[in-house]
Amino acid sequence: MTCREFADFICDYLAGELPADSRARFERHLTRCPQCPEYFRQYQLTVVAGRAAFDDLDAPVPETVPEELVEAILAARKP
Repeated sequence: MTCREFADFICDYLAGELPADSRARFERHLTRCPQCPEYFRQYQLTVVAGRAAFDDLDAPVPETVPEELVEAILAARKP
């Protein structure tokens, strides 16, 4: 498995949706590659942070967030 394939399979791996042979190749790559374990760790942290961002949909936007960013996000959400 290449690092590119590893990155492509992370989501399916975490969801438990990789077939056994692909899961084994994924895990083998994770033990042999010098860079991918850190990439995997950071990916997991990003998923956790992303989920936490939506824990309270009614929470106020922190004052440190630029108003232009808030407006751009709201504009992008409009149909």
